[in-house]
Amino acid sequence: MQRRFFLRSGAAALVTMGLSPSFLRRTAFGMDLPAAQKGKVLICLFQRGAADALNVVVPFGDPNYYKLRPNIAIPTPLNGRGAAGAIDVDGFFGFHPMLAPLQPLYARGMLAAIHAVGSPSSTRSHFDAQDYMESGTPDNKGTGDGWLNRYLATNGTCQQCEVTPFRAVAMVEQTPRILQGNAPAVAMGSLDQFTVRSTGDAVTRLEALYRNGTPDAIHGAGAEMFDAVKMLKSANPQQYQPRNGASYPNTQFGNRLRQVAQLIKSNVGLEIAFADIGGWDTHVNQGSVTGALAGRLDDFAKSIAALVTDLGDKMDDVVIL
Repeated sequence: MQRRFFLRSGAAALVTMGLSPSFLRRTAFGMDLPAAQKGKVLICLFQRGAADALNVVVPFGDPNYYKLRPNIAIPTPLNGRGAAGAIDVDGFFGFHPMLAPLQPLYARGMLAAIHAVGSPSSTRSHFDAQDYMESGTPDNKGTGDGWLNRYLATNGTCQQCEVTPFRAVAMVEQTPRILQGNAPAVAMGSLDQFTVRSTGDAVTRLEALYRNGTPDAIHGAGAEMFDAVKMLKSANPQQYQPRNGASYPNTQFGNRLRQVAQLIKSNVGLEIAFADIGGWDTHVNQGSVTGALAGRLDDFAKSIAALVTDLGDKMDDVVIL
């Protein structure tokens, strides 16, 4: 087999696995940066499509809320139909009833809802607003990297720290805007997809080519790619069983958070995890205690509650944003 074919195959494998091009820079990049705090994990969750905050965390204590939303307002806790009213958290604000799985976390001081925060941009485009949220530079479309990637670059691993390809992982098919940039990041739709797709002994020969070839960035990245596949395989993700009675919804978002928990427990060096959940641009289908928004919140809340339950004491070192 010709060398050029191997290189093309290697590039295809990298793309299939969702490795960002900056994966090639890891060796030089990781050794020049200051030490990163080890053992702490940030899980960033992105609700794509603009969730209606006033029906998520409901200001039921404000009469204007009901005057301005006669058809879609969430009923007050006292006047709600059974369990259909807002879940009172402080006498003024309440959670949408579909957020019931998160109420115990709030009661334990593990959950905070922060109001009146967002982008200062006046754009009415969900796409532009989403881009600004991920780049961290409102009204500036020229920013080439995402704010989470800039964090990784500023707080990189030190020379004496173990270098891991799983420092930043996005459980999506392609590297999201928020993680694009110079710092390496991995994107994968599922842990099962993190492999080299080939047949016969082609994988063995491809690995040998990367390991035994000229010592340069391409060969180094290729060798590291195979090390990463073996590292994840040794963690045996297919045999993972959630702990503490956690039950994840059988949804795309639920499965993504389940696999984030797997990575955290597998001790592969994860510092940043990213997952998104779409469908929040509900328009006329939003509804109130039922409808499109309620369906999204049901999946969202149950998945997060399962993740927190599954991680148990490990949540002491985890922040979910």
